[in-house]
Amino acid sequence: MTAVENQPDAQAHVHHVSDYKMQDITLARKIRNRVGTLAFNMVVTYIPSHAIRQYFLRAFGAKIGKDTSIFRGTTILDIENLVIGEACSIGFRCMFDARGGITIGDNVVIASDTHIIGGYHDHNDPTFKPILEPTYIGDYVWIASRCTVLSGSVIGRGAVVGGCSMVRGTVNELEVVAGTPAKVRSMRNPDALQYRPKYRPLFY
Repeated sequence: MTAVENQPDAQAHVHHVSDYKMQDITLARKIRNRVGTLAFNMVVTYIPSHAIRQYFLRAFGAKIGKDTSIFRGTTILDIENLVIGEACSIGFRCMFDARGGITIGDNVVIASDTHIIGGYHDHNDPTFKPILEPTYIGDYVWIASRCTVLSGSVIGRGAVVGGCSMVRGTVNELEVVAGTPAKVRSMRNPDALQYRPKYRPLFY
């Protein structure tokens, strides 16, 4: 089963992740998650081996499909809330804030230095309350370098996000968007969604 198999639509899966985040977790689980996050971001992410990096992430609760690559220098917060499908390519120095939950489909390419933000603060609340929201990225999405995807965003199947763009909200299937904030520039050919971007070079 792939990461997003049998999901009727993007929003349904997002709500699933959100519900999961609201469950109570034990102190031992909080400590384990914190230790895993610190160890990965301080040491493991720089080890030049895809296999070692992904073995560690899976050991601390991430769900990662086969033939996926996560390149060196990527930072991940709350590892156990990260789901990545098969044959995905995650570039160098990305930042995945999975505190609200991040779900990535199959055959997704996320280029280097992309940030996925897990939430925001209520600036009108006297406690500066954090608000965490899940993010969903569908199959065959391509997010070019240096993009920012804000919490709660849904990027539909086959969509493309141009370099240095900021996504907030929903990008529909096959839309090609760019800019800050990202706006629709064109549509993608659905017949192009047949590739499997497996890319795991040695020592990267």
